[in-house]
Amino acid sequence: MNDALNAGLATLGIPLDEAQKQKLLDYVGLLGKWNKTYSLTAIREPERMVPHHLLDSLAPLSAFPAESHARILDVGSGFGTPGIPLAIARPDWQLTLLDSNHKKTTFLRQALLELQLPNVTVVSDRVEAYHPEAPFNVITSRAFAELSEFIKLTRHLLAKGGNWAALKGVYPYEEIALLPKDVVATEVKQLQVPGLEAERCLVLIKEV
Repeated sequence: MNDALNAGLATLGIPLDEAQKQKLLDYVGLLGKWNKTYSLTAIREPERMVPHHLLDSLAPLSAFPAESHARILDVGSGFGTPGIPLAIARPDWQLTLLDSNHKKTTFLRQALLELQLPNVTVVSDRVEAYHPEAPFNVITSRAFAELSEFIKLTRHLLAKGGNWAALKGVYPYEEIALLPKDVVATEVKQLQVPGLEAERCLVLIKEV
């Protein structure tokens, strides 16, 4: 696992220190342990979790429109992707992981304790019912919903001038065409994830 992680990070051009790499591997170990009881992910082998969960979450890192100390919301975070890998890679960001599934948020809270991630908050709630004290600079998701629904459900959570950053598989031509008229996809960045044959892209969206 360590070799695959190191090679993948080198390919992506993401310089992490040894402590950060160990936290990523510890996250995979924790996910594998909980998965035996709670079936959090269909991927059972830790070796496959490295490309499918770690590198897939980190591949868009350089394209993320987030400055230092940005507030980022991961909607439908599930077992913590992309939120936890992003939080490990960027400890200067403040991430909130939102999911309505209590089984998954229980895992997330345990992961935060064991991985010691003070820059992460877990919220167990439906996205439309969530009203934080302050809006977010970036709202991201990984296979949460179609783009128009993603925008509709999270619009009240985005700060003025902020960005939506949706992780998708194949280029979502039809979903982009159906976006509300008052938002625009500013960029669709094709991602190459080491160890994955499947297509991946990051769709950046802003209000007009």
